[in-house]
Amino acid sequence: MSNRPSAGTRRLVAERADFRCEYCKTPAALSAAPYSGEHITPRSQGGSHEAENLAFCCLGCNGHKAAKTKAVDPATRQTVSLFNPRLERWSDHFVWADGGITIQGRTPTGRATVAAMLLNRVGLRNLRRLMLMAELHPSAAEG
Repeated sequence: MSNRPSAGTRRLVAERADFRCEYCKTPAALSAAPYSGEHITPRSQGGSHEAENLAFCCLGCNGHKAAKTKAVDPATRQTVSLFNPRLERWSDHFVWADGGITIQGRTPTGRATVAAMLLNRVGLRNLRRLMLMAELHPSAAEG
């Protein structure tokens, strides 16, 4: 078995996500670091390189998710599954807040994912301010 997804699978994953991180929604074109196919179920837990187990992901979100599949919802203190972009819609779990500067969890899964993956890290908030000024904010693409 290969150590990484095929070029065709990587292309499909990027196109399917409209070249935006499927967690923080940052466009790859505005990042200095390359994006990757993040394993939703980590390889260490039996996850495959198949497209249905991959999310297009920025380096920051990939690093903060690491091998996690669950996290604690800060509101209920319950352990819940992290957001799975293959099975769930982003807008069901998250909403833009503070004029588009922060991502707020709407559900236990959303809140746990925001907290575990640090979806409101300083660099992302700063980039979102710039995207708003340049009319490139991801919320515009979501209609």
